[in-house]
Amino acid sequence: MTNLLFLCSRNRLRSPTAEQVFGSWPGVETASAGLAPDAEELVTADHLEWADIIFVMERAHRAKLQRRFKAQLKRARVICLDIPDDYDFMQPELVTLLEQRVRRHL
Repeated sequence: MTNLLFLCSRNRLRSPTAEQVFGSWPGVETASAGLAPDAEELVTADHLEWADIIFVMERAHRAKLQRRFKAQLKRARVICLDIPDDYDFMQPELVTLLEQRVRRHL
């Protein structure tokens, strides 16, 4: 089983969409969280220790993650999907982008 963690800013649109899209894929477990203080689910060290692969939506998310959690990032790969905050939850264009960009890493 591969544990996938999806991160965006507030855990309201992009990362929950990714969690839902990939949650039904065989051989993976998914979770999502946010990096902003007002995130629906704020990322914790426990999230990072659980994850095998961490997908961030933007380069700024990777930088923020590395600043805050450098010690916990030794185990998981961190992959930037380069998906801007231009989409609604489960918007078909977002789902397509996620499937295209995540699939190659699984």
